[in-house]
Amino acid sequence: MIERYTGPEMAKIWSQENKFGTWLRIEVLACEKMAELGIIPKKDLARIKRKAGFNAKRIDEIEKTVNHDVIAFLTSVAEHVGPASRHIHYGMTSSDVLDTSLSFLMREAADLLLDRLGVLIKEAKKKALKYKFTPMIGRSHGVHAEPVTFGLKMGLMFTELKRVYERLKASRDIVSVVKISGAVGMHTHLPASVESYVSKKLGMKPAAISTQIIQRDRHADFLNSIALAGAVLEKWALELRNLQRTEIYEVEEYFAKGQKGSSAMPHKRNPITCERICGLARVLRANAMAGLENVALWHERDITHSSVERIIIPDSTILLDYMLSLMIKIIRDLNVYPGNMMKNIFRTKGLVFSQRVMLELTRKGMSREKAYKVVQKNAMKVWKTGRDFKELLMNDEELKKLMKPEEIGKCFDLEYYFKDVNRMFRAAGIIRG
Repeated sequence: MIERYTGPEMAKIWSQENKFGTWLRIEVLACEKMAELGIIPKKDLARIKRKAGFNAKRIDEIEKTVNHDVIAFLTSVAEHVGPASRHIHYGMTSSDVLDTSLSFLMREAADLLLDRLGVLIKEAKKKALKYKFTPMIGRSHGVHAEPVTFGLKMGLMFTELKRVYERLKASRDIVSVVKISGAVGMHTHLPASVESYVSKKLGMKPAAISTQIIQRDRHADFLNSIALAGAVLEKWALELRNLQRTEIYEVEEYFAKGQKGSSAMPHKRNPITCERICGLARVLRANAMAGLENVALWHERDITHSSVERIIIPDSTILLDYMLSLMIKIIRDLNVYPGNMMKNIFRTKGLVFSQRVMLELTRKGMSREKAYKVVQKNAMKVWKTGRDFKELLMNDEELKKLMKPEEIGKCFDLEYYFKDVNRMFRAAGIIRG
């Protein structure tokens, strides 16, 4: 359950104390530049920097009366600073503080998510290397196709997670912008140099052009990157769930001593964590949709986006952080059953080698259409009778005219299918050389 999650770093980012602390930092930085420009006296700046503070409970108390969070915050700060507080927020609008702060907090959240993703990428790489040549059956439409390796499957996960990482990193940069340009973004009452100064101090960039707010396509991009990350985690959770099915049973979520799978059936070992990830990915997609709805606002702004963002941005980052922590544990502790993988390869009596037989016949001079027909005829007999595919091919008169028994047998060599694995691992950056 989510309440068991021990990831305090992400929760701390979105705490009231951290939010107000970021607001205060932005206001003080703006005052620093205004003092440098001579807009406010340096002695008042010194008092602001010395006395500036806030009381979160007091802010909540004030907000009940004024019904405005930034005014409540500024009032609390003024109670700490005294008369010099008249310079705080000079020429600024609420969104200068709110949006700049939100950008900063999203960037901090992205950094934590990127760290978590880095750990998961390493775990996928470890599994890819460990099971690089562990044979298993590849499936299309849920039906046995041709042999693959479990290591290559984990290698695919590695490459997808790297793309998730790069997308999130790019989104982090897209949201890392500062807006301190006043009521409708015109810098009318405050020079643009204040915005540039605050941006530099926060390690971000100023928005080239803004309205009263930072444009919400940036936030939608961030939420879509998070939703895509969730979709990739869901894909692999679904894959592992399927591979844990009793009829397949090639991998399994770790089942701890004392764990119970069902209140009614003591034998059950269910992929509950993978199922949880699949369910939570739906929430991330819904939040991303809400983020897209926030892009279109009236003129220089309205506040229909604000109430939504107070939920979807913190929740999405916290939720993805949680899902990543779950997937790290799943991959790290995954039970892998190579014996069952090998058993499943041969469950269909050798049918998975049909393409190689067909291609060998074409290489011997038979038309592809004829070769397909000859091989398919024998394959259908396997489905119908359960007889061994190789045996049927050995006794096929048309096939025997072109292929010797040892040539037919060679088509059933499992190692043949893995000759390109090392090249793919190198291409993916899993191994070097």
